Amino acid sequence: MSALLSVWWVWIALAIGLGIVEILAPGFIFLGFALGGVVVALLLAIMPAGSITLPVLLLIYATLSLIAWLVLRHFFKGPKGQVKHFDRDIND
Repeated sequence: MSALLSVWWVWIALAIGLGIVEILAPGFIFLGFALGGVVVALLLAIMPAGSITLPVLLLIYATLSLIAWLVLRHFFKGPKGQVKHFDRDIND
C-alpha cells in the first residue's frame, strides 16, 4: 500500500474522485482535500522516486488539505451575520 501511495497518478486519481464527490455534495468540504492531493501529486512528480517517506507524505497531504480548506472557507463563506429568513411558505 505504501508503494502505491508513492506514485503521483494515484494522488491525481484520489483528487479527481474527491472532486466528483464535491460536485455531488457541494459545500467546499472535499475540494480542499482534492487540492491537497493535486499538490502532493505534483510534488511526487517533481521529486525523485523514494525520496519522501509515507508518514511525511501523509503529513504534507494533511497540512496542505487543511490550508486549502481554510482558504476556501475564507473566500466562499457568506456575509458575516447574515441569516436567511423566509416570510412565506412554498405552499401558500
